[in-house]
Amino acid sequence: MGEVLKMLAFDFGASSGRSILGVYDGRQLTIEEMHRFSNDPVEINHCLHWDVLRLFFEIKQGILKCLQAGHRDISSIAVDTWGVDFGLLDEQGNLLGNPYHYRDQRTQGMMEKVFKLIPKEALYEKTGIEFMWFNTILQIYSMKFHQSPLLKEAKTLLLMPDLFHYFLTGRKTSEYSIASTTQLMEAEKGTWSDEIIAKLGLPREIFTDIVPSGTVIGELSEGIVKELGASWIKVVAVAGHDTQCAIASVPAKEEDFVFISCGTWSLMGVETDQPVINEKSSTLGFTNEGGVGNKITLLKNIMGLWLVQECKRQWEKEGEKVSFAELENMAHEAEPFASFIDPDDHSFISPGNMPERIREYCSKTNQKVPASRGEIVRCIAQSLALKYRMTVENLEQLLGKKLPVVHMVGGGIKDRMLCQFTANATARNVVAGPVEATSIGNLMVQAMALGKVKDLKEIRSTVAASFPTENFKPTDTASWNDAYNRFKNIIG
Repeated sequence: MGEVLKMLAFDFGASSGRSILGVYDGRQLTIEEMHRFSNDPVEINHCLHWDVLRLFFEIKQGILKCLQAGHRDISSIAVDTWGVDFGLLDEQGNLLGNPYHYRDQRTQGMMEKVFKLIPKEALYEKTGIEFMWFNTILQIYSMKFHQSPLLKEAKTLLLMPDLFHYFLTGRKTSEYSIASTTQLMEAEKGTWSDEIIAKLGLPREIFTDIVPSGTVIGELSEGIVKELGASWIKVVAVAGHDTQCAIASVPAKEEDFVFISCGTWSLMGVETDQPVINEKSSTLGFTNEGGVGNKITLLKNIMGLWLVQECKRQWEKEGEKVSFAELENMAHEAEPFASFIDPDDHSFISPGNMPERIREYCSKTNQKVPASRGEIVRCIAQSLALKYRMTVENLEQLLGKKLPVVHMVGGGIKDRMLCQFTANATARNVVAGPVEATSIGNLMVQAMALGKVKDLKEIRSTVAASFPTENFKPTDTASWNDAYNRFKNIIG
C-alpha cells in the first residue's frame, strides 16, 4: 500500500454545493462529505444572479471544517461547477458585479443577432457546440450589444470554476473543459477562436490562456492561508465543468458505452478521440465538449430532473410538503403511458409553475392531462427515458456503430424508477453508479494531477473497485416500443 493521499473537492450544482474529502491509498478511494450548503440564485431588478461571494464564503467554510476535523494534511483542492457562466475582473483584479445566472433573460434575441455576424453553420463548424439560449457567447454578446459598462471595464473573464480558483490562489487561467462550453473555443485546436471573438467585436485580451484538465495552477494564497490557518495546499484545475468530472468517474470497462450524467440536467453522450462536426450532428443538436485526457465528449443537453425539482418546489410553495421518494412511489401507482412531454420544450426552461405548464403542454397536444402529482411525475420520467432512447439512436446513426450499454451516474440515479425506465425504453442494460460521480471524478483527476494515478483508464478502474453499481435489465420492451412511436409523433 502506498502513501495515503488526501484531497478536497468542491462540487457546485445548480441548487446546492458541497465539499467532499477524498482519501486515496493507491488502490481505492474513500469519500466523506465535510460541508453542504444551498446555492440559491438571487433576482434583482428582474435579473437573475449567482450569489458568488456567499459561495466563496462556503468554500472557505468547507476548508475550515476539514481542518477542524483533523485533516491538516490535505494535498490539494479543486472546484467544479456548472458550465457557461462567468465573472469579470477589473484592472486591479476586483470582481465587477455578481455573475449572471444562465437562466437570466438577457440572451433573448441574441442568437439571431450573432448569426447575422457569423453564419450558424460556420459557428458550429468552428466550435462543435450546440446552439443553446444560455451559451456564454450569447451572454457576452448581449453585454456588447447593450453596451454594458461592466464589459467596457473588464480586463479578465473567468468562468465559474476558474473564478473560484482565482479567489483561492490569485492565478488567472481557463481550464479546457469549462472553456469548451462557451462556444468561443475551436474544437479541433482547443484554443480560443480569435476569428469568432473578432467578428463579434469582443475584447480579446479578457480571455486567459487555456490549460489542460488536471493542471496544478498554484497554491492557496497567503491571505487564505493566514485567514484559515491552512498550509500551502495545491489548487488543481481538474475538469472545471461538473459534467466532465462525472464522465471521468464512469466505471466503464467497455470502449463503447453511452453515459448519462443525471441531475438537474441530463448530459448524455459518448467519448471520442476527435470532434464529430458535420451537418447531421448539427441538425441533431449534439455538442462537442472537451474532457479529461484531451477526450471529446459528444453529448446532448436534455432538460433532466429540473422538471421534477420545479414541480416539487411549486407544490411546497402551495403548502404540500413531499419528498422525492414519495413522488416516485406516487408515480409508480399512476397509469403508464397516459401522456408525454418533450422535456426540452422551450416552455419548460424558466422557473415557475411547472405542473401547470406540463398540463398545458399535454392539453395543447391533445393528450390526457395529468391531474395528480403521481401522474405528472410519471409523465416526466417516461418522457425522459424515451428522450434518452431517441438520443441513443441518434448517436448510433452519427457514429455508425452499436452502443450496447448505458452508464448512468450522478444524484439522479437515486430515482431507481428512472433507471429502470431507461433500461426499458432503450432496451439496453443500464449500469447505475456512482451517485457522487462528480466529486469522485474531481478527486481522481486531482490524484492524476499529483502523479498518483496514471490516466483516465486507471481512474475508472479505481472507481469500479471503490464504489458499488446497480444493474437494471430491460423489461416490457414491447409496450415501451409502442410508447416510443406515440412519443415521437407527439413531440414532432
